[in-house]
Amino acid sequence: MSLLDEIDPLKAEALAELNAATDQATLDRAKGTWLGPQGRFTGLMKQMGSLTKEERPLAGKAINAAKGELEAALQAARDRIELASAAPTEPTDFTAPGRRRRLGKLHPLTQVTEDIVKSFRKLGFVVADGPEIEDEYHCFDALNTPADHPARDAQDTFYVETAGRPLLRTHTSSVQIRVLKEQRPPVRIIVPGRVYRRDTADATHNPTFHQVEGLYVDKGVTVSDLKGTVEFVFRELMGPKTQIRFRPHYFSYTEPSFEIDFANSLTRKMGKDWLEIAGCGMVHPAVLEEVGLDPEEWSGWAFGFGIERIAMLRYGINDIRLFYENDTRFLRQF
Repeated sequence: MSLLDEIDPLKAEALAELNAATDQATLDRAKGTWLGPQGRFTGLMKQMGSLTKEERPLAGKAINAAKGELEAALQAARDRIELASAAPTEPTDFTAPGRRRRLGKLHPLTQVTEDIVKSFRKLGFVVADGPEIEDEYHCFDALNTPADHPARDAQDTFYVETAGRPLLRTHTSSVQIRVLKEQRPPVRIIVPGRVYRRDTADATHNPTFHQVEGLYVDKGVTVSDLKGTVEFVFRELMGPKTQIRFRPHYFSYTEPSFEIDFANSLTRKMGKDWLEIAGCGMVHPAVLEEVGLDPEEWSGWAFGFGIERIAMLRYGINDIRLFYENDTRFLRQF
């Protein structure tokens, strides 16, 4: 039998073997038998040297056409086997109730942060950010913090023992210095972010927590602007009937300085008339001068508060450590 006469019978035998395969292993063996490097169709190509000059083109064309059919049959068999393996082995009861998938949720701190940002954006504020690894200048010196202030002590602040003695920022107020040095007023920013302090972890303290800083600098900014902003934001966060009061306080970077208390149904449930929630004040003239602004021309206010504190009050959480334990039983509640 000539080579040309062998092609069609071999092709029929190969197609039958490929179509009969019921699993991937059998199919792989059939592929090797017929189309592999040592396969029978590869052997036909090697025999073409024995053909006459006139027979070679005819044989080559016939072999290539047969190989094309076999490759198509191979792919069809592969698809058939994959589909069969994916099919359920047991009958499906389409009347049975489906399996409910648990949907992911935002962390409660993320939810509260987004609510805070949303409230400030209604007043034209934009979000700013800065490095968590800071230097003493931005974190303390530029904010009029005395060299002997307790906050600068290694017992209160995480210092990195490398050249320049950087530190983990203790508040997001350092960002206001960076922004005011790069951007001329009017400046209206909020800075939510992670901060660090050397606190022992307990129900109300954690070495790392989140804070949001608010800053507004322009011509003619007064305490009345500060009071109006504070009342608007906290009534958005804590309820429209929330009452706000200001108490005189001391912060090195604001003058005058205040602590903010609030009262609503939450404080009454806790058995308290008022509860401290934030610190604020007018930007200290020394801070304005440090960033190249004339305090006779420019004024501003700043305030900051803990995001965890807002979340704990809003959701009735009595232990700050729950935010960081990644316990899904806790996180699914929000």
